[in-house]
Amino acid sequence: MLDSRPEGVALLDADGQLVFWNCAAEAITGYSRMEILSRPIPAPLAGLFGKAAADGIPAAGAPDSTRRALLTAQHKLGHELQALAQCAILRDAAGERIGASIFFHLAQRLDALAHGENETEEAESSQADFEERLHFEFDDFSRGGPPFGILWVGVDQAEELRKTHGAAACRAMREKVRHALAQGLRPGEQMGCWGDSGFLVIAHERCADMLAAHAQTLVGLARIADFRWWGDRVSVTVSIGAAQADCADESALTQLLEGARHAMEDSNLAGGNRATLAAKGSVCSPS
Repeated sequence: MLDSRPEGVALLDADGQLVFWNCAAEAITGYSRMEILSRPIPAPLAGLFGKAAADGIPAAGAPDSTRRALLTAQHKLGHELQALAQCAILRDAAGERIGASIFFHLAQRLDALAHGENETEEAESSQADFEERLHFEFDDFSRGGPPFGILWVGVDQAEELRKTHGAAACRAMREKVRHALAQGLRPGEQMGCWGDSGFLVIAHERCADMLAAHAQTLVGLARIADFRWWGDRVSVTVSIGAAQADCADESALTQLLEGARHAMEDSNLAGGNRATLAAKGSVCSPS
């Protein structure tokens, strides 16, 4: 049950060691269970879990309390996280303190993120506006600029939600997904609306494998987005197609988009909630 919650959940023993770490916690922080359970809290997370544990587990005899605080830590990839954390004491049947539970979710403060200076403007722009940015970034790559890759993001539930609840519900879900994805963007990345219910991310990972790993992180962030419509919680997942440029001839950008689109469709046909890397040969062949 705890593993399916949309917010991060961590359980600590009486010594402050992490003994439980759910899927949402992995997606929010970038740290897997194998990296964090029964080990010292990583230094980048000390501001979040170290402080929460210290504040949340009072000395023996002190009254129990549930504490909420806005805390700052670092994602495994290096960017800053701001999370609202709530800590409560855990006791056994005899009343002895056995640890603490910490529930946390990302604070919606996109303007404070390192990559968010122009992201709101980009995400709300039309596809035509973003297409201009796409060509500009690719031209920069073709002149020897940073690596260039594309993540084509489709919201799996968009069409069904549009049919059952209307266009307003679909727009609200799309905005929720946009906020969730923005939490995982790297500095310098650009995201814009693409199609009726999707997004395009311009990425600068050094290789295709790193791009695919980044796409999978974004899949996890979308999955924990807490979307509600008229009080009902609606599951949200995305399908992502990733394509990395390895040449810069005139047709390369078109092929790159096609490769990312096909990879996204493959993700969707496989059940959604996943990322697929475009086959190298289908993206660009050196001239």
